[in-house]
Amino acid sequence: MDITDVRVRMINRDRKMKAVVSITIDDVFVIHDIKIIEGEKGIFIAMPSRKTSEGDYKDIAHPINSDTRNIIQDIILKKYEEALETELEDVV
Repeated sequence: MDITDVRVRMINRDRKMKAVVSITIDDVFVIHDIKIIEGEKGIFIAMPSRKTSEGDYKDIAHPINSDTRNIIQDIILKKYEEALETELEDVV
């Protein structure tokens, strides 16, 4: 599996949700609405989810194992950091 494209849409920096991301896998499958969130223990990704009738949130697309999740998260967070740097360069 290769992540062949990552698109980062920056969100207001003053909120916990920092960006929304879409990834393309192997140039044939897209996952939209992956969120980059600043939590108490640092920054992480949250996979697309929907609210259940009980009020809980359930992922609607997610990796099956932690190794794959780590690969996806590392790639997304690297692209997010690059987007932050570009954003800062544009301000200066």
